[in-house]
Amino acid sequence: MPAEAPPLCLVWGPPGHGVTDYGADVATAMARREAATRIVRVADLPGALAAVRPGERVHLHATDRLLGPSLEDAADALEQLAAACRLTVTLHDLPQESDGTGYARRVAAYRRFFAAAEGVAVNSAHERMLVSEHLGDVPEPRVIPLGTRAAAPHPDAAAAVPTDLIVLIAGFVYPGKGHDVALRAAAEAVAALRAAGRPVGRAVVRALGAASPGHDGDVAALRARATELGADFEISGFLDDAIFAASLRAPGIPVAAHEHVSASRSMLDWIEAGRRPLVVRSRYSVEMDGLRPDTWTLFRSDELAARLADAWEHPASTWLTGGRSLAPTLDDVADAYRAWWDEGAA
Repeated sequence: MPAEAPPLCLVWGPPGHGVTDYGADVATAMARREAATRIVRVADLPGALAAVRPGERVHLHATDRLLGPSLEDAADALEQLAAACRLTVTLHDLPQESDGTGYARRVAAYRRFFAAAEGVAVNSAHERMLVSEHLGDVPEPRVIPLGTRAAAPHPDAAAAVPTDLIVLIAGFVYPGKGHDVALRAAAEAVAALRAAGRPVGRAVVRALGAASPGHDGDVAALRARATELGADFEISGFLDDAIFAASLRAPGIPVAAHEHVSASRSMLDWIEAGRRPLVVRSRYSVEMDGLRPDTWTLFRSDELAARLADAWEHPASTWLTGGRSLAPTLDDVADAYRAWWDEGAA
């Protein structure tokens, strides 16, 4: 008996949102594998309901902020969609204590997501543990790691080395992303290098992206903090895909210092650009280091200044060697989703 057609890949949300874009990447990879794949982009619940056929299998990559203006609205939306089709969902940004005052409401919303869907996937064993630790008695999700796109070619020679110690942090600016930690560590690293007689310039933290909505005040605070430290904080604003990709390969030290990471697409952005970023040690980053060994340099928070100083003196350490595998790729991920969907259909 021939295999059932792949589910409709529903891509919900605006281009530029990390979860929306990743859902589109997975859908495109599935369409490369199977021409019968149907992909529909929608902006809201009415669009989603109009896209699905009664009883059709549908897959969605989602986080609460995409689905509705409030957590309760998001849960309502997913329940309505699930009532109209056979829905599986990959959940991103799982609840954890760092959610602060919204924690209890996020737990309630994500429990409703699990109850509504026929099956749930997450992007790491770390997230599966977050589900167990925070959502209680819900079905165990399937783990399908984030997949990589094709890697950029390795440079023939190291990029020009700036005198300034420049830290590059990819993505939106928001609290807990690590910009403030990087500012303090960069200033400390510059002081240590100067004390050792090295010809280092200023400490610069450069954010490759815009402020998250409602966080312009955090940018002002980071600039003020940089001034206090004798450093500079720069923010690029929104970058289109081509400029963002070029910025990842610009001179500087790539850093991912998320304090409360669930799963991180920006870590993959770095390695796809041929960079070997400094990544703060966490349960998630240790898991990813096992999945793609020697593609990043893990550090504890108290080590960052020393790591930055070493990377400034040895800039080749911030680049990956050529020919390194970044598997699992998006094509591998598409195959993993297909196997999961077929198990559910059976």
